[in-house]
Amino acid sequence: MGDIISSKIRDDGKVVFEIVVDYDEAKQLMGHMDKIRIFSENTPAHEARMCQRGRNEATKYFLIPKHLRGNLKLRSNALCHKIDAKSKLLFIYIMDKSEI
Repeated sequence: MGDIISSKIRDDGKVVFEIVVDYDEAKQLMGHMDKIRIFSENTPAHEARMCQRGRNEATKYFLIPKHLRGNLKLRSNALCHKIDAKSKLLFIYIMDKSEI
């Protein structure tokens, strides 16, 4: 988990952030310094659940809340990223809008 130390608004309307994160979290970027998204755990979110099915509940599903399912196709592909932080486990799913 990280913190924003400072921010500065540029003339082109973009914002420059200076952030500090744990070394282990920075390593999970695997050297990639572009296409970075920033979010906060404090941002209001929709509650979702995980469901288990199958023999010995071996298959696990993250359920998308009903009011967020609009315009999703049954067989849309998604990319998944798992972030293993000290106190939380984050799963981030990324879907290309052109495939939805």
